[in-house]
Amino acid sequence: MDREIHRVIGVRIVGDYTLEVEFADGTQQDIDFQPVMAGELYGPLLDRSLFGKVKVDPEVHALVWPNGADFDPATLHDWPIYKDAFCERARQWNAVPPAEARS
Repeated sequence: MDREIHRVIGVRIVGDYTLEVEFADGTQQDIDFQPVMAGELYGPLLDRSLFGKVKVDPEVHALVWPNGADFDPATLHDWPIYKDAFCERARQWNAVPPAEARS
């Protein structure tokens, strides 16, 4: 099974939690990340100052943030296909208490 390799080459903030993501194949996606900002990893991105620190990792060509959050380039490239499943997962993450509350 061949899986096409996608690389993020650029990112620009175009709304509160929306990024314009450019790919090496010349395509782009405008993605509103707010519906998936939940749980221990992605929830902190609701802090606009942290969200604004998004970068393109030069080695893996993915979106990354200083807190360790990242998004796979293939998922971003095909966001319309994955969006609903990702949003459903985010709803589940919000239902799980943080690790410190579970100890």
